[in-house]
Amino acid sequence: MQDSFGRVIDYLRISITDRCNFRCSYCMPPEGVPLLEHSEILSYEELLRVIRILGQYGVNKIRITGGEPLIRKGIVDFIRAVREIETVADLAMTTNGSLLANRAYQLKKAGLDRVNISIDTLNPKEFSRITGGGQLSDVVQGIKSAMNAGLAPIKLNVVVTEVFSMEDLSYFIKQTYEFPIAVRFIEYMPVGRCGVKAGSSIKAIKNSINTAGYGMLEKAFSIKGNGPAYYYRLPRAMGVFGFITPMTEHFCHTCNRIRLTADGKIKPCLLANQEFDIKHALRSGTSDSKVAELFVKALQGKPLHHIWGNDREGTNLLRNMSQVGG
Repeated sequence: MQDSFGRVIDYLRISITDRCNFRCSYCMPPEGVPLLEHSEILSYEELLRVIRILGQYGVNKIRITGGEPLIRKGIVDFIRAVREIETVADLAMTTNGSLLANRAYQLKKAGLDRVNISIDTLNPKEFSRITGGGQLSDVVQGIKSAMNAGLAPIKLNVVVTEVFSMEDLSYFIKQTYEFPIAVRFIEYMPVGRCGVKAGSSIKAIKNSINTAGYGMLEKAFSIKGNGPAYYYRLPRAMGVFGFITPMTEHFCHTCNRIRLTADGKIKPCLLANQEFDIKHALRSGTSDSKVAELFVKALQGKPLHHIWGNDREGTNLLRNMSQVGG
């Protein structure tokens, strides 16, 4: 599939639930969000149909997101069913990791290739505050289980908000010396109305790493994945650092993705309100070719680039990140 600017779209991000067991401050407003009724969420059968249809048009990379995807019942069987679709070349998941310890081996056996794990601090008290009561130890155990299960490469997603500290940075630096992981620092994006402010710039974080006494960052080869991160490595480190700059140095010109929300809306761009309903078509006997046409139409609405500036002010995005899946 191609959009109106000639970008090849081969990557589908599917939010399978709007529910989450965390309440991360940048992902969900303090008052929470109205939860969808189960009947409003696309069934696994409907999602599998979409994956099969889009696979015939070159969409062969699938990422499962939420909310927290491991909350939804039947997730292991769903992963197995996705893996059985011949056109799927890459199958990944983004998770908060808190429920991963007891699922990692099952998910790998079912056909999941790898996981991205959201973890914004390694300070237990701060972690609990950011996540609204989450236990850091659960996530750490989930990361270890994912490593042991072979869900590699494991990427840790660190959203840099105003509470990110140099102590956090020091902790994450140490992890790359101990484990073959990718720690990815991500600029905060103003999705929804969470009232969170951005933290240190990615440039400042890179400078801090270079002056921390570990040596200078060296460019590293890109690791397996479909994201926009650029990677660096410290001398003698097992792992790497990734930097993702959607606000200050956006990568819209190379965007290869389209999103499907849990309630059946196609989102051509994360940082835009435009959505196209697919649920009605899936539930009203619409042919596969007509369903594909809806995605083609949605892609024609994919903008050349998002509209937000470096100041991240003035956002009027209607959905919060928990309702989109990143």
